[in-house]
Amino acid sequence: MEANDVATPENAEINDLSDVKRKMKFTGTIVKTTLAGALVDIGLEMPGVIHISQLQKEPVNRVEDVVEVGQEVEVWVRRVEPRRDRLELTMIEPLPLEWRELEKGMVVKGKITRIEKFGVFVEIGTERPGLVHISEITHEYIKDPKQEVQEGDEVEVKILEVNRRKKQIKLSMKALEDKPVFEEKPVSKKKQSKTSEPEEQEEEIPTAMELALREAMGKTQSDVDESELETKTKSPGVDPELDQILSRTLEHKVKTASE
Repeated sequence: MEANDVATPENAEINDLSDVKRKMKFTGTIVKTTLAGALVDIGLEMPGVIHISQLQKEPVNRVEDVVEVGQEVEVWVRRVEPRRDRLELTMIEPLPLEWRELEKGMVVKGKITRIEKFGVFVEIGTERPGLVHISEITHEYIKDPKQEVQEGDEVEVKILEVNRRKKQIKLSMKALEDKPVFEEKPVSKKKQSKTSEPEEQEEEIPTAMELALREAMGKTQSDVDESELETKTKSPGVDPELDQILSRTLEHKVKTASE
């Protein structure tokens, strides 16, 4: 919901009291003064009434100290009651936004009047400025509000919360911005190959002794039963007979190679 500007047409073509709205501005003439206030002619069949408390912001002791009969004044509609033919006026310019007009979700424009470490204060036309917390200035992380805004900047804000009892207004600037979309960084080929493919274990290179022993064991398969050899090699002890066979075979292999 967006706040509407105050409708204040000066002496618009209004012929009936039912067409008069709050905060409308008129130029009128004082036609009578009393102890309680003054009567003002704004061009309607009946004059409007200004209470003594609405002549100016400062306290008034006597009506004649502020206005006199025949004086031209600027007034605003404070309250209108067509059924009672009553029109209350004020010479104190009303605020663009009053507490009862503020609603959660309303979008308003304002000016930054003060900057603190925890946020910024924005004048939006109410009795008190609203606060934009540092976390509500932008979607990005900032350490200081001055990284994004400066005093005097005109900004558009969204009302997050209104506490009429404490006279507090919480505002947000980032609520009117699109949330940034963070794209995932593509995984490099090197990292992808490391993560997707299991590392191959390097096969240990056998020594010359091990190669000779393997060959000797292969040639003695006719003398030693393969199943018996597998069973014996897995046993914790060493068979003396098998050890002798392997030794003779290895000596024969070495002798043949030297010849």
